[in-house]
Amino acid sequence: MFTKANAEAYFNGEKSESLLFLVIGGIAIIAGLILFFAGKTDFNKGLAIPLVLVAVVQCIVGYTVYNRSDNQRMDIVYKMDMTPYELKEKEVPRMEKVMKQFRTYRYVEIFLLMAGLGLFLFLREKETQRLLAGVGLGLAIQACLLLAADAVAEHRGNIYLHGLKEFLQKAG
Repeated sequence: MFTKANAEAYFNGEKSESLLFLVIGGIAIIAGLILFFAGKTDFNKGLAIPLVLVAVVQCIVGYTVYNRSDNQRMDIVYKMDMTPYELKEKEVPRMEKVMKQFRTYRYVEIFLLMAGLGLFLFLREKETQRLLAGVGLGLAIQACLLLAADAVAEHRGNIYLHGLKEFLQKAG
């Protein structure tokens, strides 16, 4: 049976993963800046561009999720006791939308991974295209990280959504 502890575990997991996202994003920004300003080669500069740009988005998303997780956790636990009908009317549709978004993200991330790998593999030997080869590798690295993180979050979201539906079915 899905309990308040399960709901809390879901949001605590979201909070932990978002903190990890922030840390990875911060590391990627630092690495990208070092590569761009100290790397001295077009390849390193190209590699730095997607590392930094995607990492900025990672940090924004990580901070947003981290910042809202505790309030969401408390709200859902309260509603499980006091107003379970609100879970059916608001939380289940919200999570169904989130799960659809994960599918969209997956396709975009796979496209970015393939595009990045293609750029890297086809241009890595061409001296005049080293910048784009670096962009490709950086894009592929970031796409892999996003795919992995979203796969974990999607799995956790599926468990939470099915648990909520089970809880609501038993709550009647």
